[in-house]
Amino acid sequence: MYAIFRALGKQFRAEKGKQLRLPLMHAEPGTKVTFDEVLLTSDGETVRAGTPLVKGALVKAQVVGEGKEPKIQVFKFKRRKNYRRKTGHRQRFTEIKITDVRVG
Repeated sequence: MYAIFRALGKQFRAEKGKQLRLPLMHAEPGTKVTFDEVLLTSDGETVRAGTPLVKGALVKAQVVGEGKEPKIQVFKFKRRKNYRRKTGHRQRFTEIKITDVRVG
């Protein structure tokens, strides 16, 4: 049984017991969160697609913690102009654990 839900501008596939990394939510570890924008559900036999959302479907999760992705290097330059800029970026994320998936 799984569901595809929308949160923070992106879509994620949720299965019970699975851990996901979402963009930063500013939530304390141990907080329970509910996502009600479920786009598609499946119970193993039937697939229900919403128009645009599946009525009565929910994804419940618990916040595990926050962290940062590995650093990526950003390098800009213009040829023959002696212009070079090197920077790095680490995207922050919130890790959640799916506790319940209701197909509606």
